[in-house]
Amino acid sequence: QVQLVESGGGSVQSGGSLRLSCVTSGYAYISACMAWFRQVPGKEREGVASIFSDGSTSYTESAKGRFTISKDNAKNTLFLQMNSLKPEDTAMYYCATAPLGLLGVYCHRRRLPDFTRWGQGTQVTVSS
Repeated sequence: QVQLVESGGGSVQSGGSLRLSCVTSGYAYISACMAWFRQVPGKEREGVASIFSDGSTSYTESAKGRFTISKDNAKNTLFLQMNSLKPEDTAMYYCATAPLGLLGVYCHRRRLPDFTRWGQGTQVTVSS
């Protein structure tokens, strides 16, 4: 059974940092396309960052320069380093994977229907 388990969320003050992790199990390999999403109650889930097997990464505008997505293939783990956090970053953060065969250009569009496996989420709260 494929599972994605996030950790690393918490409460920090504005300007602080957090590092989220997502461990993937049940795969013999880490998915070619992985991404982080976030959701605030009452709003649509939005893509924050994505990483493809060729090493390319992409970020939503608000995350550029502050967040870094990376992965450790040997440990089947996806990371999201978040620096200079702002109150508007407060959300539940989810990692997700797309099926093999999704091209990089589509991976980096971070369309919800393209991502078929999701973790349970980890809460990030940033206070001012």
